[in-house]
Parts: sequence; C-alpha cells; structure tokens
Amino acid sequence: MVAEAVRDALESEGWGVKFCAEGADALREIESATHYDILLLDNELPDVSGLELARRARENSRCRRTPIVMLSGSDCEAEAQRAGVDVFLRKPGDILALADTVARLLNAENKPL
Repeated sequence: MVAEAVRDALESEGWGVKFCAEGADALREIESATHYDILLLDNELPDVSGLELARRARENSRCRRTPIVMLSGSDCEAEAQRAGVDVFLRKPGDILALADTVARLLNAENKPL
C-alpha cells in the first residue's frame, strides 16, 4: 500500500517509475543494462534487502554514481549510509519529503560540473 502511494505521488510529478515488489526483481534491474536516474529502495523487501541492493548498486560501475534514496521504518540509517545510500527517509513520517528529495537529487544530477 505504501509502495503504491509512493509510486502514485512520483508519477503525479511527471516521473516514470519502475516498481519492483520483490528484492530479487530489483536486483535484476540494478544489474541490467537499463539506466535509472535515481534508485528508491525500501529496506524491508522480500528476498533481498534494500541495504543489499544499495551495496550491489555501488559495486556496479553503471550505478556507482546514481543517487540512492532509502525508505525504512527500521533503525538502519548508519548501515544504509555505509552501503552507499545518499538520503535516508524514515517511514512513515518522512514520506511527505520524498517528492522534494527526488527533485533535489535529480536537479543536482543534471547540473553541469
């Protein structure tokens, strides 16, 4: 239910969203040739945790610099940062900041160096 609300909120901002309900599906996407502008991970996923997905993304040369946002209701912020997460948002309260956070990260990615 939360994932659908997040997807709806981001799509209402005009962003395309690829949704993976299972961690194993998300891992296949991260390891595929598909380019993503940002990765939004929930830590509590079946099969593969969001922390493991973040670690694997940072090991992948194509995703090494892709911004990663993690949503979690658990107390894993320090571990998420060690895994390479750029922004940690706590569920449910910080979900309201998600669209602004994604916009900020996407704008930072598109600025010339």
